[in-house]
Amino acid sequence: MPDRVLSMNLATLRGDCNFATAVDRCLEQDVTAISPWRDQVEAIGLREAARIVQTNKLRVTGLCRGGMFPAGDAEGRNKAHEDNLRAIDEAAVLGAECLVLVVGGLPKNSRDIADARKQVVEGIAAGLPRARAAQVPLAIEPLHPMYAADRACINTLDQALDVCAMLGEGVGVAIDVYHVWWDPNLAAAIARAGKMGCILAHHICDWLVPTNDLLLDRGMMGDGVIDLKGIRAMIEAAGYFGPQECEIFSRDNWWKRPGAEVVKTVVQRFNSVC
Repeated sequence: MPDRVLSMNLATLRGDCNFATAVDRCLEQDVTAISPWRDQVEAIGLREAARIVQTNKLRVTGLCRGGMFPAGDAEGRNKAHEDNLRAIDEAAVLGAECLVLVVGGLPKNSRDIADARKQVVEGIAAGLPRARAAQVPLAIEPLHPMYAADRACINTLDQALDVCAMLGEGVGVAIDVYHVWWDPNLAAAIARAGKMGCILAHHICDWLVPTNDLLLDRGMMGDGVIDLKGIRAMIEAAGYFGPQECEIFSRDNWWKRPGAEVVKTVVQRFNSVC
């Protein structure tokens, strides 16, 4: 049955919060599940971040992010590999339920997206033994096609599931509504993900009309056009009843507001809209 858990992706609180204050703002609203970003953990120190998690009995639904696999030469690919091994180790220390992968786009001066996707599969495969040993599932997050060149050449849920099918145990998907809501095959893809047992995370926010910045103008749930309840119903029908993780990049709106106001609004919208 659904557990109706709200998780706070700490990117949502980048405005005036570091890792520790973000946790405080969450606890004030009885939010006890979080998903931090690696730079936020690095700023406070991995050991201190883990202490805060353990002291407050927090659930870490994911760590953002690994990935960025494609590169124009072996040195770049090796550098990405080493960074992903570190990310896996960090996720293990924090007790994260998955490491979210934003897989990367085209290498500099490349026009070969097929090769970039091949490098993604090879990069994930290279880190998979470490991830399996650490019991850290790798969650491929397909990103909207507008990011295919620079951030993620895996752009549909079906593409991500194809990679999961190739690589097997230890690899799944993070379904972020901001990136997949438009897909005409979404319902079938979510059902497929459920049959494969591949759903590791469900991220929520909203798509604003108009959107003033394609990266940094995500909307609060209920302020845009995404059918949040409809997508959640698909996800639950596919057998996933895990947390809904609020992840809002909002440079000119929510990041300018006090963290306490942001968390309070997220909780209200989660209860009324999601």
